[in-house]
Amino acid sequence: MRETKTGHDTAHTSRTATGSRYEDWTESRLAGVAWHHFREDLLVDAWRFRPLPPIGRERLRRWPRLARAGVRWLPHAVVIVFAVILALAEAAAADWHQPPLIAGFYAVSQTLPVGMVLLRPVGAWWLSLGTTALACLTYPGPGTIGLMAVMILVTLRSRPRVAVEMWVVSTVVVGLAVSAGNPNDFVVVPMVSFITACFLGTAVAVRGWWLARGQVAEQETLVADVRGRHTLLEERARIARELHDVVAHHMSVIAIQAEAAPYRVEDPPGELTRSFALIRESAVAALSELRRVLGVLRFEGAEAFDAPDAPQPDLSRLDDLVQGVRDVGLPVEVARTGAQRPLPQGVELSAYRIVQEALSNALRHAPGSQVRVEVSYVLTGVGLRIVNTAPTAEAQPSPGMGHGVTGMRERATMLGGELAAGPTEDGGYEVAAFLPAGPADHPDRPDGGGGTGGTRGGAVSLGKDPEETA
Repeated sequence: MRETKTGHDTAHTSRTATGSRYEDWTESRLAGVAWHHFREDLLVDAWRFRPLPPIGRERLRRWPRLARAGVRWLPHAVVIVFAVILALAEAAAADWHQPPLIAGFYAVSQTLPVGMVLLRPVGAWWLSLGTTALACLTYPGPGTIGLMAVMILVTLRSRPRVAVEMWVVSTVVVGLAVSAGNPNDFVVVPMVSFITACFLGTAVAVRGWWLARGQVAEQETLVADVRGRHTLLEERARIARELHDVVAHHMSVIAIQAEAAPYRVEDPPGELTRSFALIRESAVAALSELRRVLGVLRFEGAEAFDAPDAPQPDLSRLDDLVQGVRDVGLPVEVARTGAQRPLPQGVELSAYRIVQEALSNALRHAPGSQVRVEVSYVLTGVGLRIVNTAPTAEAQPSPGMGHGVTGMRERATMLGGELAAGPTEDGGYEVAAFLPAGPADHPDRPDGGGGTGGTRGGAVSLGKDPEETA
């Protein structure tokens, strides 16, 4: 019959395993582990070259002026200045009955390890410990401030157990040296040892706080990069959905015309009929591929954007957009130059979206400013310039990831154009873009098409038809 383990047996087995695990830790094994760590931390490669790196740029990304001013090297400067001050203090506190050469030697030997911490931290501690022990044996002048400073600096650069190991070894060595060279001063050793332990504990806490801040800064940088890439993908997906309607319209026209063309000719040749049938099949297949690509690019929350069945906006609706911004209290002036004409739908859509995003940014980040929108029609395309003056009121925090400029630049780059954005000298902000354009693909647009009746160089009053202000 098969035996089963009860809960009591399981608990007894667990306690037995735990007890046997602790029984393996004998005094000799603990001493072996302690010696192994001590040898690894303070003996092996004690003089290894480990220069102190400057403060990382990611820690100063919120203060770029400090980074440019050289604040990254501030810890090195502080250590060097402290070493110089300590050398002067040791020389000033030297016994005048001693030869100046000996006093100078002890002053330099006490402070040199402080500067060495920047390059060889563990070796600097050994050197400081040796010179301090020698001074306690032969020369009553120098104190232990240099050794304490070196231990604190090494602790800031090493793991916490190194501080414990240095404190134990330094207490033993300095205590023996003081008892052998100046027995009357031995009563000071416990007090100095306690003060040193407090300083080292503080250094361990500061190092932990500094490392935690560094990890937080790295995580924030990673999160910002991920958010930027996510926003970029969202903007590209939105552009793809908008252009899908434009391309799908043309492909549908091709398919319909190819299907109807053979019926417009009496007795069409067979080769012509087959060619039109092949054109229609290719157009239908292209439409299917477009829908498949759009499905790949679609992301969660896409329904929050414009309805897919709504007509895509173009520059003919620019006045409506501007009037909507004016209605919420932001004064906007529009100026059109050049001969207005219909542009390819993709260009018109991107131009409208760039102006829309620039006006949204001005509305959110520059309340009380004045905005000017310039649309320049040239032979090779259309130029856009949206500039706002300095805000006269404090901007309220607005939700979002702050990647609107990235989306505008993506739209311009997609069309082979250029976009530049940045602050102006008077405290405002400017967005300038150029979108190259070929022949128009919608000559029947309801704004008048060929566009010689547009304004030339004048400002257009908002809410009026362009021809009324010409």
